[in-house]
Amino acid sequence: MTATPGDARLQPEAVADALVSTKGTKWAVLVAGSSGYENFRHQADVCHAYQILKKNGVKDENIIVFMYDDIANNQENPTPGIIINQPGGRDVYKGVPKDYTGSTATAANLYAVLLGNKTALSGGSGKVLNSGPNDNVFVFYADHGSPGLIGMPVGDDVHAKDLVKVLKTMAEMKRFKNMVIYVEACEAGSLFQGLLPSNISIYATTASNPEESSYGYYCPGDDDHPDVKKYGTCLGDLYSISWMEDCDVKDLRSETLKQQYDLVKKRTNLSHVMQYGYMGMVSNFLSSYMGESSTKVFSPVDSIQEAASALATTSGSAVSQRDADLIYYQHKLKNAPAGSVQSIEAQKRLNAEIARRQKEDSNINLIVKLLLGDAKSSSAFNAVRPAGQALVNDWDCFKSLVNTYQQRCGRLSTYGKKYTGVMANLCNAGLKKEQFDKAALQACSAAP
Repeated sequence: MTATPGDARLQPEAVADALVSTKGTKWAVLVAGSSGYENFRHQADVCHAYQILKKNGVKDENIIVFMYDDIANNQENPTPGIIINQPGGRDVYKGVPKDYTGSTATAANLYAVLLGNKTALSGGSGKVLNSGPNDNVFVFYADHGSPGLIGMPVGDDVHAKDLVKVLKTMAEMKRFKNMVIYVEACEAGSLFQGLLPSNISIYATTASNPEESSYGYYCPGDDDHPDVKKYGTCLGDLYSISWMEDCDVKDLRSETLKQQYDLVKKRTNLSHVMQYGYMGMVSNFLSSYMGESSTKVFSPVDSIQEAASALATTSGSAVSQRDADLIYYQHKLKNAPAGSVQSIEAQKRLNAEIARRQKEDSNINLIVKLLLGDAKSSSAFNAVRPAGQALVNDWDCFKSLVNTYQQRCGRLSTYGKKYTGVMANLCNAGLKKEQFDKAALQACSAAP
């Protein structure tokens, strides 16, 4: 007899929707992986997601939130205590649980929460997923990513291999009937491609494929909305606002995962929205994971069609995630009075960001040159994995090279993280940790 999705094995697609439990509990884990006012949008995304779940009947005791929590009352926030996720939008910060904030918003705590392992927690509220084989779990993550990993506000990054290992363990422990994961990050497809099995009841969508940026939205540009100009930073992310503004105006009991995926894929027109895992779940209704109220959440527009139309006609508001902080610093300088303290400080921050980027470019280029020579250097930057294959053959090698670089050369910036793809290519080419370590030491010990 074929097992149920809760048994972590395949079901015929024709009966997948019927197998979604109506008696189990809905659980959610929401993660904003960044800190800093220039990354306003990630915490805004997560707060907005909370309001959708709350309005649709998911209980606070079953929603676990990770966010650094330095945005709402940041001195740069023009509306202290308030966060918005779209121009003209309402406050999304009010009532959001403060489960894992500041120094407790770590990868280790995230893994402990997903596995329901209270003994492995370090600080925070102590809430974990107490889910079981009849329960559905929704996970939403918003932050910067790079080939093979996504960030957290504090400490270690979340590596693809480690995340998928946790997900597989959850399935073996029967900690869910079905799980849905939405990821907003650059190269987010690299978390799951070639790694997430199609025979366990996990369905994941990502804002981008394994080789491209995702995009901030409602960002400072040439035709700023008054709210964008006032806040001076991106208010949301294109993929995230696409699925959430859809949820704002829909009865979640009448829209399936597949229907939302198609809509979000069409609206997110600057990157390739992807889906991974068990496709037998796509006929499930959103209400199975995000709540069952028929009430609209909130939106400055009356329909998703109107929202999509507004998106299509708005110019100058989409920015690559990698460049969003640069745009923020440029906007600060542009709007500061000439010669003022604010102008001097904005110029200093902009110069520091540009210098950091140049240094990371120089470091990686020199490391690759030392390892491969001029003739073969391009292979480290341009190699592309065949469709469907995981980023790297040896994930231990990949993690080792990323850690070695950061030990020798400093923590990778949002911009510099794009080079983790180079490290994957070096591993795939057979380079060893000792060779990389020697080259990194030589390159990063050079005078700046």
